[in-house]
Amino acid sequence: MCGIFGYVGERDVVEVLVAGLKRLQYRGYDSCGIAVLDGDELAVIKEAGRIERLEQTLSRYTFQAKVGIAHTRWATHGTPDDLQCPPSHRLSRRFEPRPQRRH
Repeated sequence: MCGIFGYVGERDVVEVLVAGLKRLQYRGYDSCGIAVLDGDELAVIKEAGRIERLEQTLSRYTFQAKVGIAHTRWATHGTPDDLQCPPSHRLSRRFEPRPQRRH
């Protein structure tokens, strides 16, 4: 189970996203993270564990972003480690369509 939401607006995007993650805590999770568009750069910060751990990591950064998403994850497969934390992203900026399923 997971929770995903986004924000676009004039408020501090990190503050809004962390507050939203805290509201999703009741769903249960083992990792969480955010992705924000800071200028033309995508910043992805994620941590295995509780939201408080993510907040500690976020306290080392300053963003001017007004757009972002937040994601919590409960691992139904894979391990709850830093690599598996949401949100997932590709390092390349290329669009790579999913392979078509054969019927």
